[in-house]
Amino acid sequence: MVAAFHVGKMPPALPSVRADLGATLRQGGWLLSVISLMTAAGGMAIALTADRFGHRRLVLIGTAICFAAGLFGAFASDVDQLLLGRFFEGLGFIATTVAVPPLLLRIARTGDAGRAMSLWTTYMPAGAGTMMLVTALILPHASWRVVWLVAAAASAVMLPALLSRAPPPRQVAPPSSLRKPLWHDMLAVLTSGGPLAIALCFGAYSSCWFAVVGFLPTLQIERLKFDASTAAIVTAFVTFVNVIGNLLAGLLLSRGVPRGALIVGAAVPMVFCAGGIFIDGVPDILRLILAGVYSAAIGLVPGALFTAIPIHAPRPELVGAATGLLMQGSNIGALLGPPITAALVASGGWPAAAWLTSIALAIVAASGVFLHWRERRRLAR
Repeated sequence: MVAAFHVGKMPPALPSVRADLGATLRQGGWLLSVISLMTAAGGMAIALTADRFGHRRLVLIGTAICFAAGLFGAFASDVDQLLLGRFFEGLGFIATTVAVPPLLLRIARTGDAGRAMSLWTTYMPAGAGTMMLVTALILPHASWRVVWLVAAAASAVMLPALLSRAPPPRQVAPPSSLRKPLWHDMLAVLTSGGPLAIALCFGAYSSCWFAVVGFLPTLQIERLKFDASTAAIVTAFVTFVNVIGNLLAGLLLSRGVPRGALIVGAAVPMVFCAGGIFIDGVPDILRLILAGVYSAAIGLVPGALFTAIPIHAPRPELVGAATGLLMQGSNIGALLGPPITAALVASGGWPAAAWLTSIALAIVAASGVFLHWRERRRLAR
């Protein structure tokens, strides 16, 4: 969650950053997307590196990088320096987030593994949403640089906490069987249907979730005439309620609800909910209510997908690599969703954005059906 602070601080702070550093709209886009771009390009490779280097060690290094990069960015004198800081924040973020799931699975009791992974899925909406709210409260009274210092301070506090409280290296050391060449493990994950379906499903989910959340501030400012701070607070709330779905997925899975039923059951009705956010004729306040319902309900999908990784990974020691592939899919979706939505809105108005959410959620539902079929076969064997 603390690593996600460094992602969540940028969207509400972007107008202040652009005004202070004279950044163009294109440079602002890079400031927003550089972390997603890095994760989309190197998620699985970094995860496989963590398998060999040590997950605990990589979490510590990633947290330290987030602290140093955040501190550097707070004193950036131009856009290029801030972009460099964002690059290293992205490196620290991905190093941390691909290394944590294998650690959780090693320290959790067998019966608690699904619950632990369900809790893990809350890291992005809880962390990013919290930092969006903090940023919205800070910016009316202080510079965006204070926001960077707050995020860096959080990582600085987390580092000694990890050093003192994380399990000892011997307890969480990677399995000794990890001696195969890196390309061999990468090929094993890429040619396995389960991890690919999980990555595709998460990518489709991310594209339509970021399409809704990414344009929600614009919708509020243009249609409801909210000021930027109020729009940021509402968006932070809509982001945070995604946690409800994440946690509910773990609870329902533990009660025996099939994973495919959760994914399809969340995706199909949310096609209409997401469409109601964009189409004409819907009262504007109702759009915000629909956005909150959408964020909470669709949160079932990541909760179901993260807990599927240990089942669908080709081998137990490749859980980290499968997690990296999932994150690549997620961030490819996050990169593609907003620009596709912008192009649709530019050509056909806000109602055209419903095409993206409908197609993406159909892909989510189809992936859920495939995962259900494959999971039943694997568990039967």
